[in-house]
Amino acid sequence: MAHLLIFLAFSSFLAAARAATLGVVHTEGGFVEGTSKKIGIIAADYIDIFKGIPFGAPTKVLEKPEKHPGWSGTLKTTKYKPRCMQSNLVQNDVRGELDCLYLNIWVPQSRSSVSTKLPVMVWIYGGGFLLGGGQGANFLDNYLYDGEELAIRGNVIVVTFNYRVGPLGFLSTGDANAPGNYGLWDQHMAIAWVKRNIAGFGGNVDNITIFGESAGAASVSLQTLTPYNVGLIKRAIGQSGVGLCPWAIQRDPLKWAKQLASRVGCPVNDTAALANCLKKTDAKAITLAYQLAFTNLQYPLVHYLAYSPVIDGDFIPDEPRNLFGNAENVDYLVGVNNMDGHLFAGIDVPDINRPLQKVTPDEVQTLVQGMTFPKGTSALDIAYNLYTETWGENPEQEVVKKTVIDIETDYIFLVPTQEALALHYQHAKNAKTYSYLFTHPTRMPVYPNWVGADHAEDLQFLFGKPFNNPLAYRPQDRDVSEAMIAYWTNFAATGDPNTGKSKVPTPWLIYSTDYGQYLEINNKITYKSMKQDLRSPFVRFWATTYRNLPTQ
Repeated sequence: MAHLLIFLAFSSFLAAARAATLGVVHTEGGFVEGTSKKIGIIAADYIDIFKGIPFGAPTKVLEKPEKHPGWSGTLKTTKYKPRCMQSNLVQNDVRGELDCLYLNIWVPQSRSSVSTKLPVMVWIYGGGFLLGGGQGANFLDNYLYDGEELAIRGNVIVVTFNYRVGPLGFLSTGDANAPGNYGLWDQHMAIAWVKRNIAGFGGNVDNITIFGESAGAASVSLQTLTPYNVGLIKRAIGQSGVGLCPWAIQRDPLKWAKQLASRVGCPVNDTAALANCLKKTDAKAITLAYQLAFTNLQYPLVHYLAYSPVIDGDFIPDEPRNLFGNAENVDYLVGVNNMDGHLFAGIDVPDINRPLQKVTPDEVQTLVQGMTFPKGTSALDIAYNLYTETWGENPEQEVVKKTVIDIETDYIFLVPTQEALALHYQHAKNAKTYSYLFTHPTRMPVYPNWVGADHAEDLQFLFGKPFNNPLAYRPQDRDVSEAMIAYWTNFAATGDPNTGKSKVPTPWLIYSTDYGQYLEINNKITYKSMKQDLRSPFVRFWATTYRNLPTQ
């Protein structure tokens, strides 16, 4: 009898162990098998990981993505696939492939049974629409966009994927010969694939959240605004980017297309001939024909981001600000870092990061002029006076340098985000709107000690790096990471960052245009962290005064 009980107990243990992993999963392209990893902490005991599932066929130059033809047998999905072709960081060679439309999935499991109906979070990476990949930057096998910590701590399925960037993703002639937005079509194809297939991985097809940062956050915004995704997306989270950002839409794509075409020996006076020539040109040559300059710039760096989405009359049928009706049922949580513009300011005005070097009022005025040149001297004068009105006669250098960062942050990120929040709130029917400001100071030792949260500083906390690399972080960093993961995954699960499986430091109040409520996120979140009217005088200037000035 004792032997029988032991046998039954052992059989139950084996059944539970088997039940806690997905094993082979059937997708529309065929069977896939990932890996199962024992965790044994927090909410999950196992996590199933699938890396490199195809969601599209190998890409063709200046063509929309095509459905993957599928495969026979069981595809082993255990390694990341190459990113889409792009320039390397020094722009002297390429990395990645044309065969790049692959996605990765993390599924948390409990000890007793396979997860079902889990919220799904689909990540869209940033990189100025010029670089990036679904796995993110890495040091050895530590990848920035590894979804493990987010999945197990938030009890959500995390999906990351590749999309085309640079000229191969966004070059456009401004007409039907090369309409552009190929990278956005890739993103849409990945989202639609998730909608059709994620149930097999234990996901809730009716609870899909897309989230992203920088160009990924602008992409998130545009994916909620296009008519092609209505009904596919339940919620959206944007970190430092919206479809209204000045760099999110390329207003003169033909200029950049002609410039690139001439560099690779293609005709420039006929868009049909230009596009046909590029389609026959080596993809590496096309990629390297565009070089982003960082020195001797005539205008601020933001104006040189050449390859971005375009208003094509199709995927983006109108000005983004006119498309918020398509997001009327999508819950939206969006915000910025308080010094998001620091990355750009460090290139436009390098002395801000040099303690012994001074930034002069003339340099600040030149920067403002670079942001306001379409509207002429009247805009320059009003903007410069607004940003310097608290300086006094002899402002300290820290004040002057912070002003430079404020100008860049407001113009590039903060003001467009405030406009997007207001438009979403005004159009929302069965959807909620939430706003935040991330202020946890930079951890970069080479920057002055007064620098706040730089662009992309939030990513390490969202993806749980303080837990995954504990020796490299402080306890306060883990507090920030825990709070972000809790708010983000609660929101994905319920549409309310306060409600879900994770405890949060303080209630996050819904945004409204009446009060402009936002949560300040750092390592000391209390009830006092809920604030109102984020930089409202500067938002009013850019969104109303500046916009209504005549173009010169």
